[in-house]
Amino acid sequence: MTDALDLADLVERIGLPDADAHAAGAARQARLTKPAGALGRLEELSLWLCSVQGACPPRPLDRVRVVLFAGDHGVARTAATSAYPPEVTAQMVLNFLAGGAAVNVLARQNGASVRVVDMAVDADYAELGAAVPDDVTRYRVRRSSGSIDREDALTREQAEEAFRAGLRIADEEVDSGADLLIPGDMGIGSTTPSAVLVGLLCGIDPARVVGRGTGIDDDTWMRKTAAVRDAMRRGRPLKGDSIGLLAAVGGADLAATTGFLLGAAARRTPVLLDGVVSCAAALVAHRIAFRSRAWWLAGTRSTEPAQRAALERLDLDPIVDYGLRLGEGTGALVALPILAAAGSTLREMATFDEAGVSDRES
Repeated sequence: MTDALDLADLVERIGLPDADAHAAGAARQARLTKPAGALGRLEELSLWLCSVQGACPPRPLDRVRVVLFAGDHGVARTAATSAYPPEVTAQMVLNFLAGGAAVNVLARQNGASVRVVDMAVDADYAELGAAVPDDVTRYRVRRSSGSIDREDALTREQAEEAFRAGLRIADEEVDSGADLLIPGDMGIGSTTPSAVLVGLLCGIDPARVVGRGTGIDDDTWMRKTAAVRDAMRRGRPLKGDSIGLLAAVGGADLAATTGFLLGAAARRTPVLLDGVVSCAAALVAHRIAFRSRAWWLAGTRSTEPAQRAALERLDLDPIVDYGLRLGEGTGALVALPILAAAGSTLREMATFDEAGVSDRES
């Protein structure tokens, strides 16, 4: 029997980024060899890095870690809400481990690493003729989830277990030296519970939060919207109980991502959010601990309406808007070089005094 989940203690451990480092960054920014504001949003991003690192100038992002939470969702099978069969989740897990997915390519380009965590994939890898490291399945809660339009995704105990796993994984990554975390996702059907959570927490009708996900046709979109409607009806009484909400209409991957985001904030470690799944989890995390939002940036604006609604509610302005909808952490990785460039300019540019360049006249 595990101890009761103490959210109050977790909330207490989450503070705000370093205001003094932010102020020092702003003072340095004002002395760099350029007109004030000439680097646009890079200046804002560089100050965020100062504050979350507690340092001016900010340090290079040398140890970026993508943690990819994988899980299947029963609604994809029972309500046929995806363009792809559920078997693709396990197949993609193996592709991630082999280094062949988009997230692997972009991570290599950025010098980042990828960790895959199977929270609820509906597969026995041995039956697929594959062997996966123990670290991949160590935190698995169950195989798939309940179909949220008609039953709970998880039991309360399973939701707490997955949430705790996210907290522990954040601790593991920070303890191993990660200086920026990116929550990735993989799960056929995962945009359905994400849309449910966003619809409930933002007060938006089902038809306005349901997107095309994996590229679904009109008939599938209508089935998906009906499933989201029914799940929202089931989840509405639980809006004040974040763990209960994740159990009823979320999933193990979403619960783990929520814990991961809060764990990172508690460890004063910045996070670059990705698409609709990580942003739906961020909404839940923000309701648990409002200060956690200060530790996150939005990497990308996806084509999913639920993700856009979540970003608006969280008041996060994404770094890139390239029409991405793959998930996996790919949008955040595309944004990463821009964030790194922001830090480099504040760190490496000369000031007027250092360069012997005249500032504008007073």
